[in-house]
Amino acid sequence: MKLIDIYRSVVFFGMEQDPRGKDGVKKELLRAKNEYEKLSAKDKEFYDKARLDNPYSDTRILNGKEDSEIKTILVGVDIEVGEIVLADRLRERGEKIDLMMAHHPEGLSLAGFFNVMYMQVDILNKIGVPINVAESLMHERIQEVERKVMPANHARAVDAAKLLDINFMNCHTPADNCVAAYLQDLMDNKKPNTLEDIVDILRDIPEYSAAAKQNAGPKIIKGDNLRKAGKVFVDMTGGTEGSKDIFKKLSEAGVSTIVCMHLSEEHFKKAQEEHMNVVIAGHIASDSIGLNIILDRLEKKEKFNILTCSGFKRFHRKK
Repeated sequence: MKLIDIYRSVVFFGMEQDPRGKDGVKKELLRAKNEYEKLSAKDKEFYDKARLDNPYSDTRILNGKEDSEIKTILVGVDIEVGEIVLADRLRERGEKIDLMMAHHPEGLSLAGFFNVMYMQVDILNKIGVPINVAESLMHERIQEVERKVMPANHARAVDAAKLLDINFMNCHTPADNCVAAYLQDLMDNKKPNTLEDIVDILRDIPEYSAAAKQNAGPKIIKGDNLRKAGKVFVDMTGGTEGSKDIFKKLSEAGVSTIVCMHLSEEHFKKAQEEHMNVVIAGHIASDSIGLNIILDRLEKKEKFNILTCSGFKRFHRKK
């Protein structure tokens, strides 16, 4: 399969599992189109035009020729300079590596990843938060994240890949959409009664089971085993954590328990104030689930030799 076909497939899989639905994705693409058309001719030169076809600004081909044939992929949650050098060392030892696939964004996809956070507005509205409240809270948070990303040295890993002539791409929100949809369906179907039930459900998943054996598995950080789960909201997509002030609105919308990858201390304290149950599923294990679902879908089209690094563990699903 060619690099461009892998990239397009990844974006398509993400759109299929997007919590906003097809109409929501179309609206996002239309938003980008309108944003682009309003720009002056001078400013259009600097617009990330991939956003006109790909609603996920945090998922990009970062280096390489689009028509490169890909048979062996080195996959990792974080691909930075160290992993790029690792790939080159493996090549020196005779391992043919056609592509490095990261989960977390680098380069262009890191610099613009805050744009995907707009999807959280629709996700929050879908579970019962008024649209005006969701927009107001998220607008402030998106600007905050943009400011935090601006000073980062985005290009380090991409520059290393260019110097060593290694194809490099990343798959962030499409994978996060897949794990969010997978877990939300699981919770909706199994209807856990207690927080202990949620942890048991998660531990039955191979990625979380492996993580638990390394002291990095699912953990209740607010509540206890016997607390009633109530309405469970799986919060695992949309770039990064949303507004810290959203927990009150989630509680008002009937959400009792949040299952998430991670939660900052500031966000945790706000959830605590609203008596919200919080289960941390595990960051790297959750990212691995999303990547595994994407890879399963890709391998329905063509089999690849998958090598793993940087926290990623390959598990196959039959469905």
